[in-house]
Amino acid sequence: MNGTKRIILDAGHGGAEPGAVYDGRQEKDDNLKLALEVGRLLANEGVDVMFTRVDDTYQTPYEKAEIGNRSGADYFVSFHRNAMPQPGTASGAQVLVYENGGATAQLAEAILSNLTQAGYTGLGVIERPGLVVLRETQMPAVLIETGFLDNEADNRLFDQNFEQIARAIAGGIVRTIRQQTAGPVYYQVQVGAYPERNAALAACRKLISQGFPAYIVQQDGYYKVRAGAFLNMDNAVQMERRLRELNYNTYLVHEEAVR
Repeated sequence: MNGTKRIILDAGHGGAEPGAVYDGRQEKDDNLKLALEVGRLLANEGVDVMFTRVDDTYQTPYEKAEIGNRSGADYFVSFHRNAMPQPGTASGAQVLVYENGGATAQLAEAILSNLTQAGYTGLGVIERPGLVVLRETQMPAVLIETGFLDNEADNRLFDQNFEQIARAIAGGIVRTIRQQTAGPVYYQVQVGAYPERNAALAACRKLISQGFPAYIVQQDGYYKVRAGAFLNMDNAVQMERRLRELNYNTYLVHEEAVR
């Protein structure tokens, strides 16, 4: 992954505040279990992971947001489970955001899409500007409602597909990070690959003498001679046509710029 990104994971509720409670099950426990597993998976992908809590500790929402802001994290993800006044009347996962746009929307949609593939009914990305951990955090922040704690089917899914659910969330986060950190793609025209540097230098000098912006890339044990580096593929195609008119054997390559 280009450039290590830091993410802070917030297990909602904790301590004396259990969150939703149903049939002896407490939301704070599910939140912590899932946050820790997602954190483990993200760390394996090279993400720098931090947590607002790693045990049964209570923090106010303002404290959670402040911990996130002090962490220097690039993203804030809060874990919760939903509940209804009448148990068993709703099912599915949703992701809450302060405002549904930009990097936040991209992260929320990626997570929700993966959760639907893990078995949840997708209930959408919902704006909740009144939630402190979304309003007061200074980085893109999402709050995941991982099914309904008062729905037995959602609880079975959470327990039986736990690893798949954790991977779904971690995968959505990693995909978003990669999309947002990817450098621009440059299109280049390659005219030869030589095992010897001197042969590549000779070919490069010839191209330059003919007015082409030629250069050498050392890659895979070869010295590759290329001409041009274009953000627009059409411009690269035009370069390739000019070279082919001069009987060069060419092909188009594209590479992501390293940030």
